[in-house]
Amino acid sequence: MGAPLFLRNSRGVQLTAAGQALVPAAQAAIDGAAQALHAARDAASGQVGRLSIGFAGTMLYRGLPQMLRRFQAEHARLQLTLRELSSSEQLVELQHARLDAGFAHVAHAPTGLAAQLVSSQPFVACVPAAHALARKRTLPLDALAPEPLALVSRSVSPDYHARIVAACQAAGFTPQPLHEMQHWLSVVSLVSQGLAVALVPAALQQAQLAGAAFVPVKDPHGTLPRYETRCLWNPARDLPALGLFLTAVRAVGQTA
Repeated sequence: MGAPLFLRNSRGVQLTAAGQALVPAAQAAIDGAAQALHAARDAASGQVGRLSIGFAGTMLYRGLPQMLRRFQAEHARLQLTLRELSSSEQLVELQHARLDAGFAHVAHAPTGLAAQLVSSQPFVACVPAAHALARKRTLPLDALAPEPLALVSRSVSPDYHARIVAACQAAGFTPQPLHEMQHWLSVVSLVSQGLAVALVPAALQQAQLAGAAFVPVKDPHGTLPRYETRCLWNPARDLPALGLFLTAVRAVGQTA
């Protein structure tokens, strides 16, 4: 230390002026070390920190709010940052570690990512409320053939774009014209204005947009896919907090 800290004599030990000056800093160092130890243990157990979560918009109608409420009620010191991104954008962000987890509409997990199915729902026909088709109890897929079809764009959801077009072709028609939107809610909005019909995930009925009606589709040959949402993450990353988040996802996730 460069200076004596104690004076020793037959009566005991006393602090020098240098020793007395050192006491507050020494106590702060001890307290800081204890706090650092607790912080390290909390981080190692996933009790503190921040997670960046991506999601596609329809997850707002398919369990995401419930997952977030459950997680934050149980882990108040963990902060979640939400980013609304298309499925293809989420895959890029996950691969570059700019997202910790994402909710994407994909049929399977890409290489290097793990997946948990959280939602599987049918597609339904979305037609203008004033259209004659809106009064039907169910519709065959080819009933949509004479109408312009609205769909999310190939760049946003290449998998479902291709599968829906293929289902239409299997029913005997190729959609023409085909209006491509960036979001499913934009698809429903276009239909509500009487400008198209669409095939949309059933959960979008909860959006309750005036002017749009939803009708189940007859699909006896199973050509129309189900709309599946998976929670994706990189299992190679050391993120204890992510394990806690996935527990909440599994508890709330719907697979019906």
